Amino acid sequence: MIPNHKGEIPVVILLLPFIAGVELGLNFSGGIDLTWLSITLFITTFTFIILNIFYRRFDLYRKRWLGGVLIAPILLLAGWICAISCIELNNSHHFSKIPAQCLVVRVNSEPTLKNGTVRFTADVEEVVNSGRKLRASGTLLVTIKDSSANKLNYGDELLIAAKYNTVEPPLNPAEFNYKQYLADKNIYYQAFLYPKQYVLLRTDAGNPLIARSLCLRQQLVKKLKQNIRDTNAYAVASTIILGYKADLSEDIRQAYSITGTVHILSVSGAQVAIIYFMLTFALKFLDRYKGGKLARAAIIITVIWYYAMLTGFSLSVCRVSVMVSVVIIGKAFSRYTNTLNTLAVSAFVLLLYNPLFITEVGFMLSYTAVSGIILLQPLIYKRIKFKNRWLEKAWGFCSLTIAVQAAIFPVGIFYFHQFPVYFLISNMLVVIPASVVMYLGILYLLLPQLPVISKLLGSILAKIIIIMNKALAFIEHTPYASINKLWLTMPEYLLLCTIMISLLAFLYARKSWLLKLSMFCALLLALSISFKKISLSSSRSIAWLNLKKHRGIVFKNRNEAILLTDVKNTDKIYQYSIQPYLDSCQVDDVSVYNLSQDIKTSWLKKNRGLVQFFNDRVYICDGKAPEITLEPRLKTDYIYITGNPVVTLNDLNANFDYKMLVLDGSNPDNLITQIERDASGKNINYKILKRNNSFISVSK
Repeated sequence: MIPNHKGEIPVVILLLPFIAGVELGLNFSGGIDLTWLSITLFITTFTFIILNIFYRRFDLYRKRWLGGVLIAPILLLAGWICAISCIELNNSHHFSKIPAQCLVVRVNSEPTLKNGTVRFTADVEEVVNSGRKLRASGTLLVTIKDSSANKLNYGDELLIAAKYNTVEPPLNPAEFNYKQYLADKNIYYQAFLYPKQYVLLRTDAGNPLIARSLCLRQQLVKKLKQNIRDTNAYAVASTIILGYKADLSEDIRQAYSITGTVHILSVSGAQVAIIYFMLTFALKFLDRYKGGKLARAAIIITVIWYYAMLTGFSLSVCRVSVMVSVVIIGKAFSRYTNTLNTLAVSAFVLLLYNPLFITEVGFMLSYTAVSGIILLQPLIYKRIKFKNRWLEKAWGFCSLTIAVQAAIFPVGIFYFHQFPVYFLISNMLVVIPASVVMYLGILYLLLPQLPVISKLLGSILAKIIIIMNKALAFIEHTPYASINKLWLTMPEYLLLCTIMISLLAFLYARKSWLLKLSMFCALLLALSISFKKISLSSSRSIAWLNLKKHRGIVFKNRNEAILLTDVKNTDKIYQYSIQPYLDSCQVDDVSVYNLSQDIKTSWLKKNRGLVQFFNDRVYICDGKAPEITLEPRLKTDYIYITGNPVVTLNDLNANFDYKMLVLDGSNPDNLITQIERDASGKNINYKILKRNNSFISVSK
């Protein structure tokens, strides 16, 4: 139901200051005294209550604005306090603040086995130091280099060595910020363990209901695997139906992402809706009995939340589960519920439970998508009318897809840097088969294992998914399937969001200032993108990348680049550490060479270890120093020391006249320490890439 007045959506209005408070708490928690915030909240709330009690005595009906003035800071302060309180690192009992030799941890997630390593998150319960145990808190990411550790399960309690480190920040430009990603999940430390560095203390120490649900999900996943022989088909089926993504290949993920159908791989409202309608139909007979509506509501809500737990409490499922629960309760008591209000209630509940949910991309995508369906889809749908019944239904689906894509457009570009061009076609080809997969999958899992029927259903599921995957693969490799390299800064992202929101508000309110605001923001966005484009297309730079034990130098000339590296373009290091930088610079033409190759282009020449890039000269030192002293000394701007060469600083000073030394991570610590000490003593500029950020030097 679309609201005609803000009075119809009070929860939406009240949610805004609460979200603002959460954002303040997450971004400005350092140095903020929680005590003073709590006192301020108490005083403001007490004032609000007193004014409401003596509403008539103070004639406050003449000052209705006063309630809004007070409720906004109350909710803002509440959100601020909730956010600060939920950050585990602010807790004085966090395990990182207590000296320890060992940690007692409890596995709080489903361990996953990949490439011989087992990974899971764990709650730290105690620290052990000199035989003394102390209570502790905090979440730790644990990786065990032992394939036998795959026997570990949710709820197992372990004694592990207290050998943990902070998560490394991104070391290269535009690289994925894994440190921030984990911090948004309240994880700040990780531990890498080997077989003899952990001991199983006891099992089944977690929540028994969650443990039972995860165990049941594993049984259902095995049941799917029994009769779906195709690996990719089985992985997609287990993902769509049960939210189990452990076996999903990167190729399948990419195909769904590029075609704009990645939402199919997220357990979301569709599955909950199917369960809701099935149970509503099956339990309709209860309406004939006294209290039957309440009984039916209780059964449906219980099953829906059990399914949410079965899927690992996926955010999208939790959102829909809360929404459906509110709707069911409202109908059971014959109450009217506005859809936007229901959506806001679910957001309130989830953010009260964990304010960090607001940092998750899935959370933002879920709420923007549903908001688009509620607000945009009716506007788009009524623009075109068809007399034919089937064309009308097809247009209804198209309008829904367009509304969702328009709503998630800013979020998708900011986080994924691409836009699926054929999203309408791909969704039309996939949504119906995916719905059939969900219906048949649920039926398959509910039925007992019957040799003929189970095998037939498994075969049908596999064939549908294989056809669906092939269709998406075809669209993925179609020319211009997606627009890539769409990198927005945070101000540009906020401008784009403002444009979308103000345009939507204009369509409903028809206020001219909203249209002017959107046009002004569009002008600012266009200017920002244009200036950035001009700057990138005319710049020349040398990027010295930190690839740990590998080497990487990017010589960028406008929209072209030459990359010197020992990493293949098919390796994960290239895709995660090099490709994002090239894309963010909008490089269209990349030539990859290894460090031993000679190069001759119009703007870069390389002969053995010497590179001439316009007016910059780089000498790559990856072997022995010259056996004879060069006279006169060779003039270079940079000396790049890599691969543990047999060289000293005196050798370099005797043969080269240079401005800066650059040492990468392929060099051993003793060589780096020696050159760093000698360079510091002689006031020589140097840059060490090992365990440090890469850096970019602007070419002359």
